[in-house]
Amino acid sequence: MRLPLSGGYPGLGAYSIRHTDIFSFTANQAALAQLQHSAVAVYTEQRFMLKELNNITAAVGIKTNSGNIGMKANYYGNPDYNEMQLGLAYGRKLGAKVDIGAQFNFNNISISSGYGSASAISVDIGTVWHISERLHTGLHVANPVGGKYGKGLQEKLASVYTIGFGFDASEKLMCSAEIQKEENQPVNIKAGVQYKFIKQLQVRMGVSSATSSGWFGAGLFLKTFRIDFTASYHPQLGITPGLLLLCQLKKIKK
Repeated sequence: MRLPLSGGYPGLGAYSIRHTDIFSFTANQAALAQLQHSAVAVYTEQRFMLKELNNITAAVGIKTNSGNIGMKANYYGNPDYNEMQLGLAYGRKLGAKVDIGAQFNFNNISISSGYGSASAISVDIGTVWHISERLHTGLHVANPVGGKYGKGLQEKLASVYTIGFGFDASEKLMCSAEIQKEENQPVNIKAGVQYKFIKQLQVRMGVSSATSSGWFGAGLFLKTFRIDFTASYHPQLGITPGLLLLCQLKKIKK
């Protein structure tokens, strides 16, 4: 799957209790266990302001009495070349201290001009440990069994291993960091912070060492809706604007 350039932005809150939202499970499926109500959301960005490099992710979370269900769809590219992933996830609590989650994915690459398409199945698994009410950590593994594309199974999906940390400083402030190792790639360190100034306004900002890029976003809360305007910056390739829309399917109590 092609992650958003501001990859830490939608998933920020995966290692938290107070600051988890529907997109948190895209970073670690165990975060579904902390979902307080059903929700739908979509995040889109245009990499480096090029229409050929669109990236769109939609997520749905459904709360149940026996664990929570998540569905995710990601599309990257254009009609000539595109990558797609459809995922079905499940997360639940194991007592008060441990959350677990897993996701099954259908991945597809499509190239025009007669090249056709290829697909593969992959699995994500994750866990989050709540060391205290404020301190959280966890593990996430994407594609641990090595799924491959096409009939000849010649192109392997990369395995990605992540250790995450989160600190709920207060109801308003959260800090998070991830150490990520993708197969055949250098270690990537992502760090982010979220601060809620007032009930209707929050900001998020962070950095990623792999791309030497930073990202920033501001979110506005309008009853059951949230809208975030985001931007990331790459020192060589420029600005990537983004937009996040989230709708909670349960009325927020005043």
